[in-house]
Amino acid sequence: MSTLMPRDDDHRTIPALRLKPGGAHTLPAGAASARNAIPFAADTRVVSVYATGPVHLRTGGADVTATAADHYFPEGVYYDLSVGDSLRGRHTHVAVLRAGAADCTLYVSEKE
Repeated sequence: MSTLMPRDDDHRTIPALRLKPGGAHTLPAGAASARNAIPFAADTRVVSVYATGPVHLRTGGADVTATAADHYFPEGVYYDLSVGDSLRGRHTHVAVLRAGAADCTLYVSEKE
């Protein structure tokens, strides 16, 4: 099912997705890779991420792990990521590893 985007006063679409009920994930970012225990919903195509410290991220399946060679993501940034679709394959999990010396938290929100 497609999502209808909200429109501004000039009837131009506003690129905004709403938060999916039950789609919040909190991942500890430490010295070992961690991933969301519950997979993203089958219809989730976009997730938003926010980290309280610098981390490395990787999306994938139920066995995904993050390493220091994966994508660097800075602290304090709110960012939308595509997790794919049925045509190109879909990722169900995100893995996180701290990039600094201190543990931190990655917040993940599924969007619809």
